[in-house]
Amino acid sequence: MVMEFELEGQKFSALNGGPVFTFTPAISFFVNCESQEELDHYWEALSEGGEKGQCGWLTDQYGLSWQIVPTVLGELMGDPDPEKAGRVTQAMLKMTKLEITELQRAYRGG
Repeated sequence: MVMEFELEGQKFSALNGGPVFTFTPAISFFVNCESQEELDHYWEALSEGGEKGQCGWLTDQYGLSWQIVPTVLGELMGDPDPEKAGRVTQAMLKMTKLEITELQRAYRGG
């Protein structure tokens, strides 16, 4: 009923909870991406056969939720200037796949 596995050096444990428990967006894998190229790669690969959602979320072909996010997003949204952070948040809310240049443009106010 329990298994362990490793992905890219990260160890995971999984428990078979039976048919009563199914995947929901309440549990998701978070993938930090350093570049738009990396983000695009994971976005396309993981959404193939699944469903693309809002704000960098997607569901893969097995029903597992993922968040594909640029590492710079935390910095931009965490800016102490509430106007800058708010512009980034509003830009992100309009996106499906996150676009780094658009998030940075919103941050700058342009």
